[in-house]
Amino acid sequence: MKTLLPAALGVAILAAAPTLRAETLKVDQQRSRIQVDAQATGHKFTGTLADYDLSVQGDALKLQPMAVKLTWKFADLKTGEEKRDAEMIKWLGGGGPVGSFEFIKTWKDGSKDMAQGKIIIHGMSKTIAFPYSATKDGNWVTIDGTAALNYQDFGLPLIRNMAVMKVEPALAVRFHLVGKTE
Repeated sequence: MKTLLPAALGVAILAAAPTLRAETLKVDQQRSRIQVDAQATGHKFTGTLADYDLSVQGDALKLQPMAVKLTWKFADLKTGEEKRDAEMIKWLGGGGPVGSFEFIKTWKDGSKDMAQGKIIIHGMSKTIAFPYSATKDGNWVTIDGTAALNYQDFGLPLIRNMAVMKVEPALAVRFHLVGKTE
C-alpha cells in the first residue's frame, strides 16, 4: 500500500502533464489588428500597427494566456496621414521610437476575463489592466480586448497645433488577434 500511493500520484502527474504544457499561438497578421483610437478637436482618428512582433503562449484548452510579448516600431503605426505619422515620430523624440508590452497575469472579475501587463512607451514603464475575451474554433483562437492609456503617463506632452487643435491624452488600444495553436 505504501508503494501504491506514490505510484498512483506519479501516474496522475504524468497524465496531467500534457494539459500543463503551454501551446504557442501563431498569430496571423493578415487576419489580426492592433489599433489606437484617438480623439482630436473636431475629429477622431485611428492608427493601425502595420507590423509588429508578437509571441503568445497559453493553455488553449482553458483559453488562458501564460506568456505574451509584443514589440513594435512607432514608424509602423499608420493613421492614414503621412504628415501626422511623421509628427508623431517627432513628438516621441525622433529617431526610431519603439514600444513593448509584456504579460503579467490574468484573473476573473465577475464574468469578465482580465489581463495585466507592463507596457513601455517613450522609455517609461506602466502596468495596465484590461478586459479581454478569447474564443476557439478548432485550432484557431481569437483574442479581443481594449486597453485604456493616457499618453501623458509616459512623459509625453499634450499635443497641440496652432493653439486650437489638440489630441486628447486618453487613448483606446484595441486588439483583435487571430492565430492557430501549435
